[in-house]
Amino acid sequence: MPAITASPALVPTRVWDLPTRVFHTLLAACVIGLVITGKLGGNALAWHMRFGLTVGALLAFRLLWGLIGGHWSRFANFVYSPPAVLRYLRGVPQPHEHFDAGHNPLGSLSVLALLTVLALQVTTGLVADDEIATTGPLNRFVSSATASLATGWHKGYGQGLVISLVALHLAAIAWYVGRKKQALLRPMWQGDKPLPPGTPASADTGGTRALAALLAAVCGGLAVWVGRLG
Repeated sequence: MPAITASPALVPTRVWDLPTRVFHTLLAACVIGLVITGKLGGNALAWHMRFGLTVGALLAFRLLWGLIGGHWSRFANFVYSPPAVLRYLRGVPQPHEHFDAGHNPLGSLSVLALLTVLALQVTTGLVADDEIATTGPLNRFVSSATASLATGWHKGYGQGLVISLVALHLAAIAWYVGRKKQALLRPMWQGDKPLPPGTPASADTGGTRALAALLAAVCGGLAVWVGRLG
């Protein structure tokens, strides 16, 4: 009878660095604020614009952090090729593929879709005109036809897509937690996840956090500048 080899004990591994966790929390709060203020309309649209500019700053930060942030926050480590997605679905990952660490291939597609649609919503909102009392800060730089198209998308399909993708994202998290018994929320809140030894960890030091704070300040300043153009 062949010897039974015990699986190595899992060890706490830093997956989500603090800047990424703060980004997740702020983005979720701002998206909720955007949906509520957008539905309320009227005087709430002033806050809708503020939330939109904040989301723009957060997306700009995430784009930069996806290039230089912690290991599992980098796009290079959670944007998967079609063959990798197929290996994940078949349950046959290659030795170097840690699908159980950060976003799995399906989760990464959901995240990328949500970030893309949010970026499109921010962009169209910047040039939109509701022809009542609210115009985006960059509206004067585009033609009326472009503004009309942007407004139609922003208030119609774009808004619906954001709500649908958020609902899908939450449903997927609930399914993984409830049916597959995979802890997703705690690692995203605390940063660490029990993983096999040798799994790459994300750098999360005082230096990386200071760099993230600097990038966030630059992105925030850019959003304020754009807002003042209107």
